[in-house]
Amino acid sequence: MAMNKQIPEDVVDQVRKANDIVEVIGEYVQLKKQGRNFFGLCPFHGEKTPSFSVTQDKQIFYCFGCKKGGNIFTFLMELEGMSFSDAVKMLADRSGIELPQFTNERSSMSKKQLDLLAAYDWLAKLYHHILRYTKEGQEAYRYLKERGIDDKSIEVFHLGYAPFMTDFTVQFLEEKGIQRPFLIQSGILRQHADQRITDPFAGRVIFPIRNHLGKVIAFGARAINQQEPKYLNSSESDLFKKNRLLFNFDLAKREIRKEKSVILFEGQMDVIAAYQAGIKNVVATLGTALTDFQAKLLKRYVDTVIICYDGDHAGIEASYKAANLLQQHGCQVKIAQLTDGLDPDGYIQKYGPQSFRQKVIQTSDTYISFMMQYLKKNYNLSLENDLIQYIQAVLREISRLESSVEREYYLRHLSEEYNLSITTLLEDVQQIRKNSNNRQDKRRENRYTKNNTKSTYRVNHKLLPAYQNAERQLIAYMLQDKAITVRVQKEIKASFQVEEHKIIATHLYAFYEDEDTPNVSMFVERLADENIRQLVLEIAMLPIQDDLSDQEINDYIDIIQSQSQEMALIKKYQQEQKLAEKQNDHLKAAQIAMQIIEIEKQLKSK
Repeated sequence: MAMNKQIPEDVVDQVRKANDIVEVIGEYVQLKKQGRNFFGLCPFHGEKTPSFSVTQDKQIFYCFGCKKGGNIFTFLMELEGMSFSDAVKMLADRSGIELPQFTNERSSMSKKQLDLLAAYDWLAKLYHHILRYTKEGQEAYRYLKERGIDDKSIEVFHLGYAPFMTDFTVQFLEEKGIQRPFLIQSGILRQHADQRITDPFAGRVIFPIRNHLGKVIAFGARAINQQEPKYLNSSESDLFKKNRLLFNFDLAKREIRKEKSVILFEGQMDVIAAYQAGIKNVVATLGTALTDFQAKLLKRYVDTVIICYDGDHAGIEASYKAANLLQQHGCQVKIAQLTDGLDPDGYIQKYGPQSFRQKVIQTSDTYISFMMQYLKKNYNLSLENDLIQYIQAVLREISRLESSVEREYYLRHLSEEYNLSITTLLEDVQQIRKNSNNRQDKRRENRYTKNNTKSTYRVNHKLLPAYQNAERQLIAYMLQDKAITVRVQKEIKASFQVEEHKIIATHLYAFYEDEDTPNVSMFVERLADENIRQLVLEIAMLPIQDDLSDQEINDYIDIIQSQSQEMALIKKYQQEQKLAEKQNDHLKAAQIAMQIIEIEKQLKSK
């Protein structure tokens, strides 16, 4: 992805230094420190075992699985689809840096997307103002108060009210430069057969739906009288896809990392009630069942997901489906149980925040405990055949657990409850695991574990000729040390044998003419060729010593120079061989060919 050079380098560098790559990527990926680096699930390709590495001292990232890598700017450009200037602006805003007007570069977003953002932003402000400060919003304000929502929560979630004044709404938006045809085409307003234009949310309480960056991209709305349907969402658009978003995710991200868990609700009011009660690691789906994309998103951020859906039959069924999906994606799943068929909001209103935290969230069932209870409803356990089928169904669930301790714990519970041999149950589970796809999946996933990644990496590069490994190692040190680079430039200049290594060395020599200190993040930003950039990132991830002796540097240089001399000798012999063939001196040509073969053998053996 090409970088924009219209932004002054000192501005880019200021923003880069103000934003640590581990902290920024940590807002998108759950990172765990392993040695000197941080590892997590790659956000660019699907995986269940972390192969995505972030290096704090070099301020770069690299995935050993899909080979994507870069610095803090390229991460945002790749993941968010941003232009370079948008990435700089976002990080500047994040770190409180005020940027000068430095570029006329177009945004990475289309005009339609920018207009949509503007329309929703202005409408959110209008609806909120009407709710809080006008007589038209008084009924909606009273409704929220009766539901237990306080003024602080109304402000935090920027709740609003859409009045029955469509002309006023249209005029307001047109004054902001957003035209009526666009509002109708995008579904923000509705045009009827008689040409009347209405606000589809009129008479409803408005819940702004924000993306993970905190931008309003849609509305959820709830009727406060007898309107149907009771709940309504904005039409889907380029910016708003219900199956890819979670309500309140932007505010919850930090709390999710802090608590190392997330609570998943079905309703927006549940989220607001819990947030108001001081439980802030909370998100909700947007009127749909939990999707594969949402499950992957949650797994990227956290291991433990607590499902807290309504306590009625529909809520239990939805919990079962969500738990299954999250379990498939490697989450540690818990399911909170609500009494009296209440929803979370209703429970908090009736029993209070403390009871909700202690008696619902903290006592959540584990995945297997929930499944053991849930599956019972499908069988008449007083019948022998049904009981056997039930036990087999539970064994299939237990077999999915990776932990042998967990498997044995639940098998003992099953053994005691139904007076069965623990040995027999263990044998059945082992057979299920053997016959399932778990083993195949595990082999595929384990290709990218830390240990396998490191060992595979080393094996691959042991297969390279010595001079190539020497060039790679030397470049890895050059990326981290200007003095080594100056010495290499003096002794071998660009006499690397691998063409790509020559290019990298040449760029490094030029980089250190401008810069006094190593900076891999800044260096890769200046490389125009994507293949060269990725190779630099791969080499930068090679393990190197903190202190490299002069003798070790000499050894690398000697290997490279020796290769260079022998390659030059081969070229010389090849020219002599051609001359001998032209002179019909076949004996001499054959003797030279044997000399070339011998040198090549020696090179391969090094």
